[in-house]
Amino acid sequence: MKSTYKKMLAAGAVMALAGAAHAQSAGSNIVSLGWFRVMPNSSADPLTIDSFAGQPVNQVRPNTGAKIESADTLGLAYTHYFTDNISSEFVVGIPPNHDVTGTGSFAQYGKLGKVRQWSPAVLVKYHFFDAKTKFRPYVGIGVNYTWFTGETITNQNFVNREFGPGARMTASAAPSWNPVFNIGANYAINDHWLVGLSVSYVPLSTRATFTTQTGPVTIQSHTKIKIDPVVTFLNVGYRF
Repeated sequence: MKSTYKKMLAAGAVMALAGAAHAQSAGSNIVSLGWFRVMPNSSADPLTIDSFAGQPVNQVRPNTGAKIESADTLGLAYTHYFTDNISSEFVVGIPPNHDVTGTGSFAQYGKLGKVRQWSPAVLVKYHFFDAKTKFRPYVGIGVNYTWFTGETITNQNFVNREFGPGARMTASAAPSWNPVFNIGANYAINDHWLVGLSVSYVPLSTRATFTTQTGPVTIQSHTKIKIDPVVTFLNVGYRF
């Protein structure tokens, strides 16, 4: 009896994992909506003053820096299965607004500014197990294009103390193409609905350029900011 009972439990477990759902098979199209958590592992090179009143300076200010803080946003993904195991995915999120805080000697100022990050991506994924299996882990690789808007220095106390009373600073950040490395898993609830969780890593950096106006004098400066975010995506998908 005990042996029979154990066999029944094992069979039940197999049925639970490999039910009749075909939501992840060749030809399937899935739209997913969910929550992105963007967690930069960021740091910045010391600020370099490039020019002062049009004259080259190239002066590095040691022990200065900044980092990009984490942010949350809504994400949307479209997935197409070419085979039972291979799919492509286009994923985009509402651009998150990141706070930028000082490090080193700039840490005393706290938040220096903010920036909005746009990072749509295209991925190719390999899904493990049979198409009928409800729980399917996967690995993926792809590419994204990142650009920035709304680069704003909001801390006037920082600008006044570092560049002079009444100074005004504007900022811009360079766009870039970047690889995306992805792992995750989906669970098919039935033939149409599934839930998923993925983790992505994007080796990303940008050159931030600053123009500071102090009276009639223009100061140009820059820094390289490493962002390297880890991005989680918890989502609900619908197959059609």
